[in-house]
Amino acid sequence: MKKVNADIIRYPVITDKTTKNIENNTYCFNVIKNSNKTEIKKVLEDIFNVKIKKINTLNNPPKTKTVGRFKGKKTQYKKAIIQLHKEYTINLFNEET
Repeated sequence: MKKVNADIIRYPVITDKTTKNIENNTYCFNVIKNSNKTEIKKVLEDIFNVKIKKINTLNNPPKTKTVGRFKGKKTQYKKAIIQLHKEYTINLFNEET
């Protein structure tokens, strides 16, 4: 069996929409392209000590970016949308005072 690596999770996606979804216990993470749902689930449950209810993944297509007269592409990435059970939460924001 393949060992699951914590490097699968790159960073959490923080936007207006995802911060509203945190109230519904739904979180978004940017993950590496070749990971699957079971690997993502194992890694997140090990890192954050939570139980995942549902997981959805999607591959975002590369977007074209124009700088001056040059055109290029932004990198393609995979997004994982995680829904947790009601009794679990993930603290993404450090509230140190």
